[in-house]
Amino acid sequence: MKNQNLLVGLDIGTTSIKAVIADNGKVIGSVTTPNNGMRHGQIVDIDETAGAIKRALQDVSDKLGQPIHRVVTGLPVGMLQLEAATGLINVGESGVEVTSKDVKRVLQAAIRSAVKDGREAVSYLPSRFIIDGKTNVDDPRKMIAHSLAVNGILLTAPSSSLHNLKKAIERAGVFNNFFVPTPLAIASVALDEGERTFGAIILDFGGGMTSATVIHQGQIKYASVDLEGGSDITHDISVVLSTSNKEAEQAKVDYGFALPSLASTKSQFAVRTVGKTEQQLVDEAYLTEIINARLEQIVSRLGKGLKKHDALKLPGGVIITGGTSLLEGLDTLVANRLNVKARVFQPDQLGMHSPAYAAAYGIINYSNKMSDIDFMANSAIYGTEVLSDQAEMQLKKERSAKRRPILSEIKAQDDYNESNMSVTKTVSDQKQDSNKKEKKSFGSFFKKFFD
Repeated sequence: MKNQNLLVGLDIGTTSIKAVIADNGKVIGSVTTPNNGMRHGQIVDIDETAGAIKRALQDVSDKLGQPIHRVVTGLPVGMLQLEAATGLINVGESGVEVTSKDVKRVLQAAIRSAVKDGREAVSYLPSRFIIDGKTNVDDPRKMIAHSLAVNGILLTAPSSSLHNLKKAIERAGVFNNFFVPTPLAIASVALDEGERTFGAIILDFGGGMTSATVIHQGQIKYASVDLEGGSDITHDISVVLSTSNKEAEQAKVDYGFALPSLASTKSQFAVRTVGKTEQQLVDEAYLTEIINARLEQIVSRLGKGLKKHDALKLPGGVIITGGTSLLEGLDTLVANRLNVKARVFQPDQLGMHSPAYAAAYGIINYSNKMSDIDFMANSAIYGTEVLSDQAEMQLKKERSAKRRPILSEIKAQDDYNESNMSVTKTVSDQKQDSNKKEKKSFGSFFKKFFD
């Protein structure tokens, strides 16, 4: 018999695929498998990526003793663009009770108003509902209204990149229920409430790229992406030592540090060199110099954007995640280079004692804490299959009940322009607005989540 309460979170990275399994929000397992189908966060081989996803989920299936049909997938900040989105509908001429169906209609109106050509909606974060143009509420259901509006932020992704990702997941033999913004997912586990509220920076060192995301008041305020990461460090080692990428990666993991002061010239290891029969001896200090040079460049480039946006003054400092943050001394390097406090986040859940699992674990946690309204927003984008039990039953109940005729929708108005938010791809900044309430806990959505 299938367990209806399982949730599988999927983190599709440049160098590896990570999957985390939870039962009613409690992590029960995690797996990771290499991925050779991506480069700098973009899919370059759909079949190769699909194969990596399939292998990861097969490992999950083997651990659970049952097949996996559905997943929730994270979207990296480099794919995201944020747009202010406002929707407005008529509820009833004489004023009637707002239903779940009305909420879904106004969410759909907001989403349609903000989607741009060449992009697709992936997540909508409602900040407030407005009844009859004057009363701000978090949840308008069961309240009397003539009109209903919603203000919020729409997150979109490039249609082409999203198509490739969807196709890879589809070819892996599973269905993706919805996408989760990876920075917000990481923030839900790596940052405490104070850091999410008063501001902190998530520095995610991935295999193919490194991103810096500013979280303030529970929202993305600014982000930048550097298209270099752990695999570039490995490549540097490979070139300088004239060895294979595999040997270089192993040397980095086993003997590398982020800071030269932590390495010793007396500690040496053997490396196979291309074109030579005998192995060469390399000391930790020399290897660490190679690693440190690339890290200093990445942190320095990202630091310029953070300084420009006054993010380095935020009280939460820098929280470091991603596989590359396993290099000892990276927190000290970041703290010294950016003149901020810094720490490495490491999940303490079963089988995930590594910062590399921050995103996958965050996807599980973020999804588990989605509110009923959040599910309706996702339903407006992806369809009714992602509705929680409570929301779905409410919709069915309301469809069968008698109510006054609904007038046609009024064209969506875009009056949300209260704050500054930007997402930067590579070096350029793209400023957008933001405002979203903290997510409410909703832990009973799993029952109909999977087949």
